[in-house]
Amino acid sequence: MADDQPLRPGRWPLRTVPRGRWSAQTPTADDADPALITAALKRAQARPSGNWFVVASSRVVRADRPLGTKVAGREVVLWRDRTGRPVAGPGACPHLGARLAEGRVIDGCLTCRWHGLRLPAEGTEEWRTLPAYDDGVLVWVRHDRAGGETPLDVPVAAARPRPAGAVAAVARMVGVCEPGDVVANRLDPWHGAWFHPYSFTRLRVESTPDEADDRFLVRVTFRVGPWLGVPVLAEFLCPDPRTVLMRIVEGEGEGSVVETHATPLGPGRDGRPRTAVVEAVVATSGRPGFAAARAMAPLIRPAMSRAAARLWRDDLAYAERRYALRSGTL
Repeated sequence: MADDQPLRPGRWPLRTVPRGRWSAQTPTADDADPALITAALKRAQARPSGNWFVVASSRVVRADRPLGTKVAGREVVLWRDRTGRPVAGPGACPHLGARLAEGRVIDGCLTCRWHGLRLPAEGTEEWRTLPAYDDGVLVWVRHDRAGGETPLDVPVAAARPRPAGAVAAVARMVGVCEPGDVVANRLDPWHGAWFHPYSFTRLRVESTPDEADDRFLVRVTFRVGPWLGVPVLAEFLCPDPRTVLMRIVEGEGEGSVVETHATPLGPGRDGRPRTAVVEAVVATSGRPGFAAARAMAPLIRPAMSRAAARLWRDDLAYAERRYALRSGTL
């Protein structure tokens, strides 16, 4: 077998994978057709989102302090009420415009630092809350002014393992690009083994999207050390305009997902767009030993988040370069 031929899952999850020479791989430039990637991106962008935007990991939206962020240039503040339900609203105090993310949560109400104005979880006539949704891993906010679509009661989401039976970790990074640049990156699986040789090897795209089956099927080996890897078959699809879902359909961790969400933050001080990449890894396994992994989740999550952040440090360079070329801002 050639050094870059894909491996198929076997009885044991780990396989010996020699490093090989990076330059000895079979080039994928002919297969990574820009027109195919663009067509897949356009189909994704035509899907409804119901005006829902991923804003943060469920773990960082808390009942003891507010969290501030932006959605499409609009300040948003989040916290949890007395029942643990996420609450979202405009980030500026309706009194004199103070930044509410610098306030405090007292008895379930958000209290402004400037003059002590208390804003209840149900909102007020001057300060109307935004719909918020916690799916167990991520918190979403529905911002109808920013989305401009027909609102939906809940986000459009693909099936994922139940959080109680999985180990989930979330990473967040910000790039100078638009959401479509992030999605386009994930709709180019051919760059994986070339651009991320420390994580992927023996990658082959087995099928590509079209109108009938709008997904990629990719056979790839995830590196877990210098000489070991886990071969899987994965599908990539877009449930909404700003999300790419990778799901393992064959091999170790079958059913595990990686969700990549691209949330527009609005322009930075330089006038160029900023996009938050919020990536959730939800891992599961049918092996008996996975129960031990769940018990060690607090120790495992940081490593999972670091691995995702390492990939996105590279991939944001890809997305930012794509935006700069398109906008002429090089």
